[in-house]
Amino acid sequence: MAILEIKKLRKSFGELEVLKDISVDIEKGESLVIIGPSGSGKSTFLRCLNLLEKPTGGEILYHGDNILDNHFDVVKYRRFVGMCFQRFNLYPFMTVLENVEFAQKLVIKRSKTEAKDKAIELLTKVGLKDKAAVYPNNLSGGQQQRVAIARALAMDPEVMLFDEPTSALDPELVGEVLSVMRNLAEDGMTMAVVTHEMGFARDVADRVIFMDEGYIVEDGTPQEVLMNPKNDRTKNFLSRVLEN
Repeated sequence: MAILEIKKLRKSFGELEVLKDISVDIEKGESLVIIGPSGSGKSTFLRCLNLLEKPTGGEILYHGDNILDNHFDVVKYRRFVGMCFQRFNLYPFMTVLENVEFAQKLVIKRSKTEAKDKAIELLTKVGLKDKAAVYPNNLSGGQQQRVAIARALAMDPEVMLFDEPTSALDPELVGEVLSVMRNLAEDGMTMAVVTHEMGFARDVADRVIFMDEGYIVEDGTPQEVLMNPKNDRTKNFLSRVLEN
């Protein structure tokens, strides 16, 4: 069953056409990894799914409802479609615990006790229960990103979108974030992940999409796209990435 159905999605910034006729379904429990060169439209695609960018054309259906319709409740939708960015966007004046509690109390009206219990549960899940009273500036980048993941999960999302969540991290910190994401995939979380981490794509993805110049060029299993690509653009991209 598709949670999200994307049909003929287009996005332009002035004269620049960034997404061109993108059509893809995201199934319940699926880990979808999106790869491609810089400027191919990957992050714009993800931002359109969360309506941080408004598409120029096409449809995005969430359980059959078009999220681009004027009457659609975008605030409610964003609760169920969580997002983590390259930058962590934590509140620096709040502790780790308060960062994870805040939106729960504000948006879904959980009591202080309920929000705290949920926050502690998720901080334990991402291995940061012992940092609950610490402020973000005293954490490593990897730890901050794990807090950001816990904060998104606190809203009980049905889908998680990850926009290059490890690209701002020092190499030695990447593994701890990818480990959390692997665990989410194993738990059955529906995920769409833009990443340059080919090992993660190979080991965790159910499907891999290769994008270039605003198009989906290849779409298939990791074995098909990463190990046996059919398109020359995919082959050239992978040869460059895997050399580095």
